[in-house]
Amino acid sequence: MAQTKEKQMQQKARRLINMMTLDEKISQMMNETPGIPRLGIKPYDWWNEGLHGVGRDGRATVFPQPIGMGATFNPALIRQIGDAIATEGRAKYNVAQRNNNYARYTGLTFWSPNINIFRDPRWGRGMETYGEDPFLTGTLGIAYVQGMQGNDPFYLKVAACGKHYAVHSGPEATRHEANVSPTKRDLFETYLPAFKMLVQQGHVEAIMGAYNRVYGEACSGSKYLLTDVLRKQWGFRGHIVSDCDAVADIHAGHKIVKTEAEACAIAIKAGLNIECGHTFEAMKQAVAQKLLTEQEIDRALLPLMMTRLKLGILEYDAECPYNEVKETEICSPEHIALARKAATESMVLLKNNGILPLDKNLHTLFIAGPGASDSFWLMGNYFGISNRYCTYLQGIADKVSSGTAVNFRPAFGESTPTKNTINWALDEAIAAEKTIVVMGNNGNLEGEEGESIASETRGDRVSMRLPASQMKFLRDLKARKNGIVVVLTGGSPIDVREISRLADAVVMAWYPGQEGGYALADLLFGDENFSGRLPVTFPESTDALPPFEDYAMKGRTYKYQTAHIQYPFGYGLSYTTVTYAHAKVETMPQKGRGMTVSAVLKNTGNKAVDEVAQVYLSAPGAGTTAALASLVAFKRIGLQPGEQQLVRFDIPFDRLLTVQEDGTAQLLKGNYTITVGGAAPGERTKALGISMTTTAFHL
Repeated sequence: MAQTKEKQMQQKARRLINMMTLDEKISQMMNETPGIPRLGIKPYDWWNEGLHGVGRDGRATVFPQPIGMGATFNPALIRQIGDAIATEGRAKYNVAQRNNNYARYTGLTFWSPNINIFRDPRWGRGMETYGEDPFLTGTLGIAYVQGMQGNDPFYLKVAACGKHYAVHSGPEATRHEANVSPTKRDLFETYLPAFKMLVQQGHVEAIMGAYNRVYGEACSGSKYLLTDVLRKQWGFRGHIVSDCDAVADIHAGHKIVKTEAEACAIAIKAGLNIECGHTFEAMKQAVAQKLLTEQEIDRALLPLMMTRLKLGILEYDAECPYNEVKETEICSPEHIALARKAATESMVLLKNNGILPLDKNLHTLFIAGPGASDSFWLMGNYFGISNRYCTYLQGIADKVSSGTAVNFRPAFGESTPTKNTINWALDEAIAAEKTIVVMGNNGNLEGEEGESIASETRGDRVSMRLPASQMKFLRDLKARKNGIVVVLTGGSPIDVREISRLADAVVMAWYPGQEGGYALADLLFGDENFSGRLPVTFPESTDALPPFEDYAMKGRTYKYQTAHIQYPFGYGLSYTTVTYAHAKVETMPQKGRGMTVSAVLKNTGNKAVDEVAQVYLSAPGAGTTAALASLVAFKRIGLQPGEQQLVRFDIPFDRLLTVQEDGTAQLLKGNYTITVGGAAPGERTKALGISMTTTAFHL
């Protein structure tokens, strides 16, 4: 049935293309497409954002920034979020259509998710990703895409887009001219797996090319990436869009060719379908100069027509099941509850000396930090605008007893020194029974190249240290007081060495979205238990890292970094302890089939918890010719106080393969180690007292 529908729609798309003039065809291959009234085609702008909610389009539910979603390790939750975003996107599109509004950010082609690998904590856009691990990134990315695109065999609820393809993770300042030449091992082990997973398992409708070059070819004009790998090796059938003005970069930034017409020809011949930008206006010149043929343009245009037909919007399609999504779905109570659940599951408890959970009936509480009362510190980037936000200050005030004296002052500047020689906040914080200090980063300090107005490095963070103004207040406070809880905001690892020494408890809240204040208060006061886990390694400092511009993976992420780790990948505390024991191989891999391993988990405390159990594989040559360990499975396991569970994990066959220097993946002969535990295996994990259990097998 679906194949018949697909064939019918392809015939329809070809008929429409054949009826278009060359000028009309070209006009449909840039993001701002005009209507063709004689063919019944309305105007449409392909550019919309849905990174963690419908973005840049007014009222919408704002979910946690993707780095916080990564911290949930919960694919089922991420799929629900994708579905909620698609529902709101459809509802907003329906209203816009009734209003004849065809502006940018009103369409159904969402340029999300960002599945780049957060290989270096200095990258300002790392907050947009699900973290540093390709398997976690791909798994959550698949869930997000499936939620967004829906489950109809032909029609799409919205069209998702995996970006930025490929090998793209800063620096922001050089992205328009940089050339990256990773080893084939790094390419196929680290930088491409999530894209492959989205294409082959998630059936993502679109892929966005990155700004940079790979092996000398601009990513939006790379035959190797777009045709040889994406379409031929992986079987991708959707459309490929350039990042905005990336086609212009082919001649203006990378200087591969001299003219716009030549840049158009390179992009189309490489496999690009649509440009975000206006360089394709020179495509007619490319045809006239015999750099392109009209047949090549027709081939490039076909997937674009198919996407709009799958969405049911090229012309009105009564069979599309998503036509009647109501405006009442936007910011619905169900979506608000989902945003709160996601924020709760995302926050990570890094340290707790016993101060948490706080007593709701404490007598005096002081809250410090400009981020405590500012909703901007909840948002991250690529955000929508909710009709309700709960700041950290509001959430805490709502949670404590009406008899608790709560006081608040900003206390310090976001990134500038305190100019007044008198600061009442310090004395008031010292006098309080407990003090919560909200500090960290926000979208002014980190992000994309043009949005972080307080950044001198175009949104990247060349240092992981927090601004001196923030650290001075914390030091001055600690010199005269105990009972300090630090809440860190941000989308990337922070140098927390001194913060961990000064504070009695440290929470990484990320950018939790509109419900962040309620979620934080639920956690701080014990109505919910912490279950978030770090989706990125927190190094001690940037001094421990290779140069930012170096895309070699040696010395990066939990897979290759052996020292100077403050908090490891997968780490996170809770209000209880879970022990791991009796790791066992239950079924061995054979003839292309995966394997099953098990372990016994026990909640030894008196609080219920959702434990993120993680399985890591160390292959022959681990630490030399292979990664130290690789995440191959994970589950969130609910455990009641004192409960013990035997938990089984299925490991797919492809997760057992080791990528070789030539980029091929092989099942090696030799000794393997399986580690099941609460964080990535390593000396730092042991030193932090995280429980693990191991077993070995031989192939």
